[in-house]
Amino acid sequence: MPTQTITCQTGDVRFEFIADRPVLDYLSTIAERGTSDDEKLESEQDLADWIVQSGIVDTAPPVTQQTLERGKALREAMFRLVATLINHQNASATDRALVNAAAEFPPPLLRLEDDRVHRYGDIDAVFAFLARDCLDLFDSPDRAALRWCADATCTRAFIDRSRGQRRRWCGMKGCGDRAKAAAYRRRRRTALDDKPLADTHVHD
Repeated sequence: MPTQTITCQTGDVRFEFIADRPVLDYLSTIAERGTSDDEKLESEQDLADWIVQSGIVDTAPPVTQQTLERGKALREAMFRLVATLINHQNASATDRALVNAAAEFPPPLLRLEDDRVHRYGDIDAVFAFLARDCLDLFDSPDRAALRWCADATCTRAFIDRSRGQRRRWCGMKGCGDRAKAAAYRRRRRTALDDKPLADTHVHD
């Protein structure tokens, strides 16, 4: 699926699709875990919006409060599984079972029509698509390229496809820009600290 950023009418970023894997974009619907815990899926409509904006299916299936809670539980189980890959740990049997169960349902149906390929599916198909993408990471070359964002508070995982695998930030907008701004401020402070005291005075 194409990398994209979805914005609200106000211009504020709502959902970002920058991780190059649908499951990783879904995991980022809660940001800064352990600090601000910025939850993006606060309502049933939020989940419906994310589903459509992700392109997994063309039309969002009905989303109830129970569906939302299922989606969040699956998201957190998949987050913990991805964390085991990055941190070289063992996955828990409970998380494996939850994600495996979600992956057992049929994924969305693709159908070529006059204008383009359309994608159809209910909520189980959407969750199956995400669960299968998560499981595929365990048996994919992308496994070796999984990284955490280097920002101190960001908990987004991403696939590092950069040359030499030197990418540090989940995205240059946001975390990358903050890091560049902080580095610039440090350089400015260092330059001022190193400047001779006499140079700071105006001579008559």
